[in-house]
Amino acid sequence: MGYSTKKVSFKGFQGHLMDAKLESPDTEPKAYAIFAHCFTCSKDVHVATRISRALTGIGISVLRFDFTGLGNSDGDFSNTNFSTNVSDLISAYEYLSEQYQAPEILIGHSLGGAAALAGANSMPDIKVVSTIGAPSKVNHIEEMFGEKVNEIENAGEAYVNLAGRSFMIKKQFLNDIRGISLENKLQKLSASLLIFHSPADRTVAIEHAYEIFQSANQPKSLINLEGASHMLDKTEDSEFVADVISSWCKRYLGKYV
Repeated sequence: MGYSTKKVSFKGFQGHLMDAKLESPDTEPKAYAIFAHCFTCSKDVHVATRISRALTGIGISVLRFDFTGLGNSDGDFSNTNFSTNVSDLISAYEYLSEQYQAPEILIGHSLGGAAALAGANSMPDIKVVSTIGAPSKVNHIEEMFGEKVNEIENAGEAYVNLAGRSFMIKKQFLNDIRGISLENKLQKLSASLLIFHSPADRTVAIEHAYEIFQSANQPKSLINLEGASHMLDKTEDSEFVADVISSWCKRYLGKYV
């Protein structure tokens, strides 16, 4: 089955224009999904593009977008935080619901997975949530800032090098992630939950996946991505994730996809 990619845009939580791509199968979509990318990444990171395109092969349209201040989206990244990411994700849900069809599938990678867990209950039509290498605690991201945490706290802001790029992180970001509990969100999650994590993940340890699994209600499953990297650099790993998501959807969407 072939697919097409359409460039679209919508307004995020802060009113900025979000740059997005909607990838759809050549036939009428059987369902719609949203993909939330990892911290400081973009919609075009390999794991997002590969999984999105694999899902079009089984009839699912996938919207992937850049969070505020990242990629080609408008806005200032330094004025964003985890909560604004969740709000941007809800804006994406509302956009699809108004312009196409209410999405039933929510997929998030790394911190995008945490955002999916935090926002899912604000998206009433979501029936399936899938996380890939997601942290169970949002403030886990502080580990990436290293010694810069003290500078951020004392000076109110600091430039932090992340994956070879420099980002301004403000104290409001730290305050935000320290005040969020995913455990409470998970205990109220009504959608079915599919968790992917690799024991070899050096960015987010697999113990986070165990904690997410323990906190969530049934139905839920934890899939071990043996040998995979945090970014799912190998094509076969992202294809495997897409295949399992499609199988999970067949059961929990109540329709064949």
